[in-house]
Amino acid sequence: MFRVRAAVFADRLAWDVSVVDGRECDRFDAEDPLYLLCVDEVTQHLKGAVRLLPTTGPNMLRDVFAALVPDGPVESPLIWESSRFAVNPELAIGLARQGVNHMVNTTTVELLCGLVEAAQLAGVEHIVSVFDARMARIFRTVDCPYDVIGVPTRVGKTMTYAGVFEISDAMRRRLGNKAGLLKPVLSSRRLPSVLALGA
Repeated sequence: MFRVRAAVFADRLAWDVSVVDGRECDRFDAEDPLYLLCVDEVTQHLKGAVRLLPTTGPNMLRDVFAALVPDGPVESPLIWESSRFAVNPELAIGLARQGVNHMVNTTTVELLCGLVEAAQLAGVEHIVSVFDARMARIFRTVDCPYDVIGVPTRVGKTMTYAGVFEISDAMRRRLGNKAGLLKPVLSSRRLPSVLALGA
């Protein structure tokens, strides 16, 4: 997962992130986050991952991107933050050669479905996230609505947003319908701090 994050955020997006021994990791990984991993059932290769943290403790919106919410941080036991949403670039490259983007979108939707399911299991009502214009387009493409909060701000070369996503059965249905993922995507096999999708 950390190698995929390095390939996405350092290599492909050229973000200013810390990479050590080929792995991207930050201080929020030390806050006991919940990771969701999207794993190919046949090859066991990682297709994508995302990180979840409660907003009642350290999180990226409060501690790194506070300028996006000048009226104060989002903080509630009913709201989690998602971050480091990453689809394995090897998957994207391989499919691009075949002229297919469907699997990349399916992985994105599978991760989003997993976010909704995990949040529902924890009694969470909303997820907040910081994302750039590229991810905003992806959310629109996969029919994942959000409400922008605070003030969109240019960070580096891209416009950056803070958005709140509703956690509901309706959200899960609309995402599932988009990619034909009508059954639960969370695996019944759980590992500490990890929920695997499709495993």
